[in-house]
Amino acid sequence: MVSSPVLTAVVSVVGLCGVLAWRVREGRTAMTLKKIVMPPLGMSTGFCMFFVPAFRVPWMWGIGAFVVGAMVLAWPLLLTSSLRREGDVIMMKRSAAFFAVVIVLAAVRYFARAYFDKVLTLEQTGALFFVLAFGMILRWRANLFFAYRRLTAQRLLTTERPLEEAEG
Repeated sequence: MVSSPVLTAVVSVVGLCGVLAWRVREGRTAMTLKKIVMPPLGMSTGFCMFFVPAFRVPWMWGIGAFVVGAMVLAWPLLLTSSLRREGDVIMMKRSAAFFAVVIVLAAVRYFARAYFDKVLTLEQTGALFFVLAFGMILRWRANLFFAYRRLTAQRLLTTERPLEEAEG
């Protein structure tokens, strides 16, 4: 597989713009369990790339990439986004720094890729960054899932209480 620096930069910027547009749109609509769970589930199909020998990397590299994504790169996303109840719906609230964090994470991945492309094949670099991104997104979405469950459980408790008091 052949890659040029210009093509890589253009594809990276287009991908970043797509992610930013998706996040803006996502922030304007109510969150649902489906919206939280589907991105990591859909992304998990990407693990099929490892059926092709060219994409395979040592297990420890894959585990390391996943851990770096989940433990290091997910933190900025966790710190700059949260779920809040607004009336009868749950909305994603992002700090002003959220989009800056996404842009910085994309830049880190882009410049790190330039280094890794020198020591790994293009396919292996893509595979490791996929695993890294999956770890980051899985941890972030798991956090959102549990926050969503807490908010929906609180809503159930507040709607059930008046009925209990009325019966008593």
